[in-house]
Amino acid sequence: MSGCCNSDCSLDRLRERQRGTLQIVLAINALMFLLIVAAAHYAKSSSLLADSLDNLGDALTYGLSLYAVSRGAAIKAKVALFKGALILLAALVVAAQIAYRLFNPSVPVFEVMGIFSLLGLAANSICLFLLWRHRREDVNMSSVWECSRNDIASNISVFAAAGAVWFTGSGWPDIVVALGLTWLLMRSAIRVITSAMTALH
Repeated sequence: MSGCCNSDCSLDRLRERQRGTLQIVLAINALMFLLIVAAAHYAKSSSLLADSLDNLGDALTYGLSLYAVSRGAAIKAKVALFKGALILLAALVVAAQIAYRLFNPSVPVFEVMGIFSLLGLAANSICLFLLWRHRREDVNMSSVWECSRNDIASNISVFAAAGAVWFTGSGWPDIVVALGLTWLLMRSAIRVITSAMTALH
């Protein structure tokens, strides 16, 4: 009796661990999106907006990943493909915001940028730590790991932009960093979509 479901029981335990981790990081990212998008609006910061949309994309990604945890490989690959599309959409939204700022220039509130980028860094570091053990388990969790790793780079970049805005008294550092984050989002989207397409075939 004890050996009747060794592989099935191991798989069930793996899925439960994945599900528990995803629920925690989903809650963290949903909360951070609400906080950072309000801060980005107040600070008039394109880079902080990119950071907030990254959190929203992650929250949606984790929600989809929860759905995919107990599904087969084909479903996981399709979910990963959809997640890649969401990341690409976030990149396009930020690109549109950058274009708006180019025609309507302003100097962001660097103090708000700095504080909320550090708050985001702390939250995303927790998520990265929780997701570390799952990063190579399957295409679903691999794409989740990819999103979380990008968040750390985003937070550090926004903090650097805040310092540059303070030093120069200009909004250009914010736009430059937002452009970099847009490129990072697009690169991540292409990687996740390519990985998902490979898994589907």
